[in-house]
Amino acid sequence: MEPSRRAQLEAWLRYADELGLGPFYLHRVPQAAPESVRSPDSPSVTTAAETRSFAPEVSSQSTGAGAASRTPVMPPASRPAATSTFLPSLAGTSLFEERVDNDSLERIRADIGPACTRCKLHQSRKNIVFGVGSPTAELVFVGEGPGHDEDLQGEPFVGRAGKLLTQMIEAMGLRRSEVYICNVVKCRPPENRLPEKDEIATCSPYLIRQLAAIKPKVVCCLGACSAQTLLNTTQGISRYRGEWFDYRGARLIATYHPAYLLRNPGAKSDVWKDLQKIMAVLGLQPKRR
Repeated sequence: MEPSRRAQLEAWLRYADELGLGPFYLHRVPQAAPESVRSPDSPSVTTAAETRSFAPEVSSQSTGAGAASRTPVMPPASRPAATSTFLPSLAGTSLFEERVDNDSLERIRADIGPACTRCKLHQSRKNIVFGVGSPTAELVFVGEGPGHDEDLQGEPFVGRAGKLLTQMIEAMGLRRSEVYICNVVKCRPPENRLPEKDEIATCSPYLIRQLAAIKPKVVCCLGACSAQTLLNTTQGISRYRGEWFDYRGARLIATYHPAYLLRNPGAKSDVWKDLQKIMAVLGLQPKRR
């Protein structure tokens, strides 16, 4: 095996080991797992702050192509600020990805099934929360996992954080039905904790298939968990929030989770800047009051 190919394979095997999926061969030398990073935006009980309008007053400030040109897209491997823990791709594939010809959201939902028991999250969930929105959306929002309200209704982002996300979408000049919204894991983690590595490893292939079936222009990761999953990193979101990455033909950007904004409303201005970058790529104009 060529040295470069071997190095890529070993990197993916180390990643699998961190997720508790190994060993894949005998006599392995144990690799020290990187310190886990807890997302700063995991859901918690919040106030009714989401009732305030998200977007500031719209001025004549440009959100056109010039804004996009100030933030060029680069693959993770070439970004000096975030290269140390990004893992190399293995010929553009993932060990955990299922490739299905002529895939569709309906087929992915059917493959998951109405009573999935593939990981321990099924023990306390009420509903599988698959995703909602347009199957041809140019913009996909990806969160970490369902919360209490989402578990009851079977739809992502319908609680307090979901109402704020809807305001964010409308401030961009879009309707909720025009985008697609989903999560890394499809079942609610107990007490709204972060999804664990084995749960992410089990469920994230369905997320990857969802994105491949939709083929969006832009993927917006809401919070560290979704960004870390899709970018294969353990770095905190503050290291790369608002930066562009290439993701399988789409442009990926990470921003703070709406639940984090409910607890830290001062961060809304940062998220609005990130949303304006997305709007510039999609040619959108902000909603005027």
